[in-house]
Amino acid sequence: MLNAPDAPFEEPWQAQLFAFTVALNEAGHFTWSEWTAVFGPRVQGAEADVYWNIWFEALVEMLETAGIARADEVQALTERWQAAARATPHGMPILLSAAP
Repeated sequence: MLNAPDAPFEEPWQAQLFAFTVALNEAGHFTWSEWTAVFGPRVQGAEADVYWNIWFEALVEMLETAGIARADEVQALTERWQAAARATPHGMPILLSAAP
């Protein structure tokens, strides 16, 4: 059974993911009812350590449904960000190069 975490976000990416989801909702790309219909069944019975991964998967589905981005586009951008982060010295801003 998934219990609410002691702190809502353990990592910055989780807060950013949450904020992005809220911004998409506020921009009218989906309603909270649509969100909960996708997210709710996925998270039921899940362990706490996968909560934000499930959130991400549900958001990718919402992006596809809304015609904003395909899953392969999200994956490619994720990989570019991860590579940029690994190549960036600690304390420096991460710069994402133009798409290939």
